[in-house]
Amino acid sequence: MRTLISTAFVSLDGVVEAPGGEPGYRNSGWTFKDMEFLPEAFEIKGREQTEAAAMLMGRVSYEAFSPVWPGMEEFADYKVMPKYVVSTTLTEEDLVTDWGKTTILRSLDEVAALKETEGGPIIVHGSAALNRSLSDAGLIDRYHLLVFPLLLGAGKRLFSDTDKDTQKLKLVEHKAYANGLQMNIFDVVH
Repeated sequence: MRTLISTAFVSLDGVVEAPGGEPGYRNSGWTFKDMEFLPEAFEIKGREQTEAAAMLMGRVSYEAFSPVWPGMEEFADYKVMPKYVVSTTLTEEDLVTDWGKTTILRSLDEVAALKETEGGPIIVHGSAALNRSLSDAGLIDRYHLLVFPLLLGAGKRLFSDTDKDTQKLKLVEHKAYANGLQMNIFDVVH
């Protein structure tokens, strides 16, 4: 069984919306505005590219990343790895041709079936709504969280507010940085 890893930039109050400057959100670009950049705090991002065997995302994140990431040197390892997009509306014609093999999955059942295949970890980038659905379905195995010392208030959240049983997490790695950023890696206790 493959490991499904959710990776996110998240504010202390759980917001994940528009960390890189995506338009339409009041606090867009919050990961770099008024935040001292420390390269060592982002080491996990390079490690994720070398450890992951595939990438999974929702339609909205695919539409945001696919025009930009294929040409970015810092995401070169993602260009060649298989990508999966969970969407009920995306078509083959909507897929870009310069970002490697991309497969459209139509349901969480198809994600569960993908996890049952042979291969290395699958990493989920962005995709707030998909992350909440995957979590509620018990499909996420690990979280890679870069927690920013910010309270953003409104915005898309990483975690669901569904009334459900407690989900236990085990902290397996953590670091704190001089700029207040924290890296936390949690395994989901199944």
